[in-house]
Amino acid sequence: MKKLYYTIGETSRMTGVEPHVLRYWESLFNELSPSKNRAGKRVYKEDDIQLILTLKELIQQKKFSTAGAQKVLRDQKKQRSPEDKEDYGSLPVELTQDLSRVRVFLADLLKKI
Repeated sequence: MKKLYYTIGETSRMTGVEPHVLRYWESLFNELSPSKNRAGKRVYKEDDIQLILTLKELIQQKKFSTAGAQKVLRDQKKQRSPEDKEDYGSLPVELTQDLSRVRVFLADLLKKI
């Protein structure tokens, strides 16, 4: 069952990104700004998770610096048309997570060859 909001722990498990890294990225990337619940805990939406997976790919897999990842995000935002914005994140988060895991697996496999 799909949820509307995910805790930082759930988000960490789904994306494979440690909570301290999520908090760090939040301080660097204005695009990543999870809301907070009444208790002051971060709650992530599917758009946030999609952005985290994009950042993970850029920073951890493609080895971009954080400044380089910021530039890529800015460039992507400039290039997107209004129609693209409606489709952004249209894939279910579970599918996006599975694809991300497959991408990481294949990248690791390629390094071993």
